Amino acid sequence: MNVQRQPADRVLITGVETLVVNAEMRNWILVKVLTDQDGLHGWGEASLNWKTAAVLGAVRDLEPLLVGTDARDIESAMQRMVKHSYYRMGIVGVTAMSGIEHALWDIYGKSVGLPVWRLLGGRTRDKVRVYTHLGLGEMSAVYEAFDPGKVRDQAQGVVERGYGALKVVIIPYTGYTAGLAEVRRVESLMGTLREAVGDDVDIMVDFHGRPASTAASVSYIRAIEPFDPMFCEEPVAPGDTDAMVAVARQVRSPLAAGERLVGLAEFLPLLASRSIQVAQPDLNHTGGLLEGKKIAALAEAQLVGIAPHNPNGPVAGAAALHFDVSTPNFVIQEEMSGAVPWYHDVVSATPITRSGGYWEIPTAPGLGIEIDESEAAKHPYAPEVVHSRSAVLADGTIANW
Repeated sequence: MNVQRQPADRVLITGVETLVVNAEMRNWILVKVLTDQDGLHGWGEASLNWKTAAVLGAVRDLEPLLVGTDARDIESAMQRMVKHSYYRMGIVGVTAMSGIEHALWDIYGKSVGLPVWRLLGGRTRDKVRVYTHLGLGEMSAVYEAFDPGKVRDQAQGVVERGYGALKVVIIPYTGYTAGLAEVRRVESLMGTLREAVGDDVDIMVDFHGRPASTAASVSYIRAIEPFDPMFCEEPVAPGDTDAMVAVARQVRSPLAAGERLVGLAEFLPLLASRSIQVAQPDLNHTGGLLEGKKIAALAEAQLVGIAPHNPNGPVAGAAALHFDVSTPNFVIQEEMSGAVPWYHDVVSATPITRSGGYWEIPTAPGLGIEIDESEAAKHPYAPEVVHSRSAVLADGTIANW
C-alpha cells in the first residue's frame, strides 16, 4: 500500500526478507526491506536463473551490513555491501545487492511521496517503448524458435497484441564454424519473420552468445542483414571486447550486448571500443538503478543507446520502468509479462500499464508496486527447468546455451 507520511529524519532498516515465486521458466526472487516506520517497506527483485539458493544466501549474508542504517542512504548502502563484504562480488552477490537496492529506492520514494523516476532525475519522455518475445515469454517459443510455421504464427500473435517490436532467438547452437545449411535456415526464418510482421515492426535477433567464433557469428549476421534487424544481440560470448570489435568491423547491422556484464567496470572496455550501438544492462544483475544510471551516462557519452535486459518478474519490470523514464539515451525495454498467465495476480498494485507498444508513465510513490504475499505463496519455490541441457552439438560437444 502507498503510505502518505511526513518525511522522517531517519528511516532505519530493521530487516531484509525474501519471497520466492516459481514462474515456471524461472524463480522470481522478491526482496522486502523492512523499516522502523510503521507500514513503510520496500520491494525489490533479485531473480537469477538457476541460482536461486545462492542468491537467497547472499541476501542473508548482506542483511547484517544494513540493519540499523538509513534506508535512504542508497549509495552508502551499496558501498557498504561491496567494501565490507571484503571479497568482491560476482553475479550472485551483485544480483542480491541489486534486489536490495530496488527496495531502498521504493522506500525512499514512498517516504517523500514521489515516484522513483522523479528521484532519478525526472521525466525524459512521455512513454516507454517495450518489446516482448515470441510466445509472449513461453520458454520453448523463446529459445526454440526454429519451426517456420510456429515462428510466423507467434510473431503475428505478438503484433496482434499491440507490440511494435519483438525479439527472437533463431540462431542454432553453433561450434566454431557455421554450416551452410544452418546459415540458410536462419536466413529463411528471418525472411519468414519479416514477411509476417511487415516493415513497421522492429525485429531483434538474440544470438545468446551461441557462436563459438567470430567467423560463425558474422556468417549468421550477414545472412539476416537484408531483413534489417533492429540489432543483433550478444553475437559472441560476453566479456570478450576484442571479439565484439572483430564482428563489428565485418557487419553493418547494429550490435547490442551487456545483459551478463556486472557493473560499470565490466562495461568500460566494451563502451570504449564503440563496437556496440545498444548497451543492455540488467538492473537485476548489474548493481541496481544507481549503477545502471552510471552505465547509461557513459554509454551516452559514447553515442550508445540503452535497452535494459529484463525477462524477470513484476518488481524487476517496475524498477526498469522508472529507470527508463529518467534515462535520456533509453531506446527500448524488454518485458516478458506473458511468461505465466497469473503474472499480474501476485501484485496488488502495479505501476505498469501498457498501451500498445508502450508503457505509460507511473505516478504512484516509490516503485508503485505492492506484492500480494498470499497470492505469491500459491507458487512456491520449485527447481527451475535447466533448459541449457539442450545446448549440445550433434557430436555431443557442449555448446553455449
